Amino acid sequence: MTNKTSESKEPSPSPCIRNCCLDSQDICIGCLRSIDEIVGWAGKSEEEKRQILSRCKIRAQQRRQAKTMKDI
Repeated sequence: MTNKTSESKEPSPSPCIRNCCLDSQDICIGCLRSIDEIVGWAGKSEEEKRQILSRCKIRAQQRRQAKTMKDI
């Protein structure tokens, strides 16, 4: 069983995968963060980092859906 309190105390790692290139919306194609999210990462609180990571997951889903629609 997982203890949620210990999970929330673990630092959020940077999602950077060293594939840095911004798309037309200024979102990195590698980590899916905006330029502001990338530049400010080190100064963000853990809660802010988790929110950014959540937005990255949403962006990834949206990109997969857009690619699927384009392939149809």
